[in-house]
Amino acid sequence: MRQVTWYTDYVAKNLTLALDEALLRAARKVALDRNTSVNQLVRDFLERLVHETDQREAALARMDEIFHTNRIQVGRRTWKRDDLHDRR
Repeated sequence: MRQVTWYTDYVAKNLTLALDEALLRAARKVALDRNTSVNQLVRDFLERLVHETDQREAALARMDEIFHTNRIQVGRRTWKRDDLHDRR
């Protein structure tokens, strides 16, 4: 699937990160092993993070909708706690 980007919809922004030297070195090794760049790793991570957050919020909204629109009527409770546990 080819993504078409329009200038009015997307403008690349630069972001400066402060990383520990050991972390950056390890990230460069991971990027090299995956045939990509640290920049792409960060981009991919942020995209997944945003997507997961959106999915979680949508699921919570759906659960809230179900909770508020579906009511179950439960009859009177005819048992007591002791009935559930044989205490004799």
